[in-house]
Amino acid sequence: MVSQGFNRLIFTLCLSPVVGFGSSLVGEFVSRTTFANPYANIPAQCYIETSGGKQNACLFCHTNAPARARLGNNNPQAGLSAVTGNLQTVYSFTPATQQTLSPSINPWENTLFPEKLEAAYQKSPYRFDETKMQSYLTENNWAKAYAKRSGKMGWENGQDDSPWRLFPDLSPSDLPAKEDGFVRTKATQRAIFEDNTGWRAINFMPYGIFTPMSGSVSGIYIRLPHRFMQDEQGIWSEAIYSQNLDLLEKAITDRLEPNDPKTYYGNAKNIDVLRGLYPLFTEFAHPLHYVDLRAKGTRASRVKEIRYMVKTKMFYPGEAAEKEENAPLYLNKKQGWIDNGAGWILAGFIEDAKGHLRPQKGEELMQCVGCHSDNYGFEPSSFTSGSGNTIDSTWAFPRKFPAQLGWAEMDYLAYSMKEGKAHSNRGDPLNRKTNQGEFGYFLTHVVGANLYGVMPHSMEDFLIQTIRTSRGYSADWKVLDFKNSSTLHVQHQLHVKLMEEFVLKKEYLNKEGFIHPRLLYPTSEEALQGAIGYRKVVATQRFTLGKDVFTQTPFTFRYFRDTNSTYTHIDGKAYAQGDIITDRPIETEATLTQGVGVIKTLIDEKDTLYDGEYMPLLKYPLVFETP
Repeated sequence: MVSQGFNRLIFTLCLSPVVGFGSSLVGEFVSRTTFANPYANIPAQCYIETSGGKQNACLFCHTNAPARARLGNNNPQAGLSAVTGNLQTVYSFTPATQQTLSPSINPWENTLFPEKLEAAYQKSPYRFDETKMQSYLTENNWAKAYAKRSGKMGWENGQDDSPWRLFPDLSPSDLPAKEDGFVRTKATQRAIFEDNTGWRAINFMPYGIFTPMSGSVSGIYIRLPHRFMQDEQGIWSEAIYSQNLDLLEKAITDRLEPNDPKTYYGNAKNIDVLRGLYPLFTEFAHPLHYVDLRAKGTRASRVKEIRYMVKTKMFYPGEAAEKEENAPLYLNKKQGWIDNGAGWILAGFIEDAKGHLRPQKGEELMQCVGCHSDNYGFEPSSFTSGSGNTIDSTWAFPRKFPAQLGWAEMDYLAYSMKEGKAHSNRGDPLNRKTNQGEFGYFLTHVVGANLYGVMPHSMEDFLIQTIRTSRGYSADWKVLDFKNSSTLHVQHQLHVKLMEEFVLKKEYLNKEGFIHPRLLYPTSEEALQGAIGYRKVVATQRFTLGKDVFTQTPFTFRYFRDTNSTYTHIDGKAYAQGDIITDRPIETEATLTQGVGVIKTLIDEKDTLYDGEYMPLLKYPLVFETP
């Protein structure tokens, strides 16, 4: 992405304390050049090839729609901004600083070269017994970490200077949430009133990231400040709190109507309801679990990470702002948090080599800012990044299932295991803009199970069994032949055509109208091997080299360009067919864009696979695709 601004040295200037946090929540400005990967905000998925423009995972991050609608986003990424450009069509990574390597060089070694991770793992003193992986998944490392909060309620911890200060005040012993989504407790010290902790679970429609097929699954919980839980006399009212949460849902999912209140209810009556924006001091807790098909919602007891966000500043989508990807980051190393440059403080806790949770470091937290941020400017300017697809820096809540279905624990399409087989028990909700099922839309554009554009063997086996000429398809689905690069382009085109037929026939749904489980859930062996692969990242602590691990390099990281679309390495050396793509050329002549990535993705704006105006909102009232 093209950036304005300039590289800055380390700043130790302190901002005023964050309002409401007490006087000790003060950070420092740190230059990104102090990190091994100063461009950790660019995720590994952004480096994939697009099968000659026939796979478009890019649209699910790089879109104009929320920004065009000024819906909690000021960061258009599909051509609406002349500065950012169109990130669906060009690998236009920002120019490097004088102190860093170009971000057009892929830094995600674990994902790109899994054999290097394996070599590092074999040398690690924390190698593990793979036969014990199933029991490892049942261990509760979250509870041990929560105990380190020392029993403090909330995030307003006064002078607490420990790295556990912003560990979310959500105890796993109080989970799962009750049927109304509220998290209740028998421990009076954790209850805000009677048994209610203030947290409420969110059930949402996932993307092709953090899904059972990807090896990581989420829980999401929201909490508003105390005044949103009180009536006008300041007395706790669960009814008022429910009303305020419902009103916030309408604001974030763009369903406010003219007769809806302009301010929140009860003791929050002086706080405006703002379209696409959360009120100050909204909190999110995000446990990221291993996949365990034995567990409800496939969410293992063991978590990979505990993530936390709290909103500390207000911004407005229409205000002037600049993209500041080369500005320094504002963070606190000791307390373990980072400012996302768009109004939110982020904290994260990840497994150490033994599997215990530890606070994340600055470079690791910077990865979070890469998705959870926006194109806003605060003074003094600090680092911003983010996606064109978030609403006020968030992904999950905008995709919440409406009403009570969405006030519940995340269940991954009502997953269940019956007679040893995985089942989904929910259909495909229609997208409000496309009027198509969200999952079907994802399949036809990504032609895979995830944002890497690949799929596990079990999913491809299902497609091979289903997509056949004998069943009315124009051709049989066949595994791509990477040894014959001369026909690969034609094979990719055929896969796109067949996937479109598959979705149009609604054969991605079963006879009950639910999304077919073989497209949603891995086999037990695939889930186990995914957990083992990730555990090698944990054992080596190589999180800054990539968290997504495959048994072999995904084909979307290999060079299969034809003669009309060739490019070289950044140093001019030629690629051979099938080579792993480690880097791409950059602009070397134009002054204003010198150093920016210039290679086209081959996604054509005139192609039906292109969508620069994707809006990540579900149809309301909720409607599912019919088989």
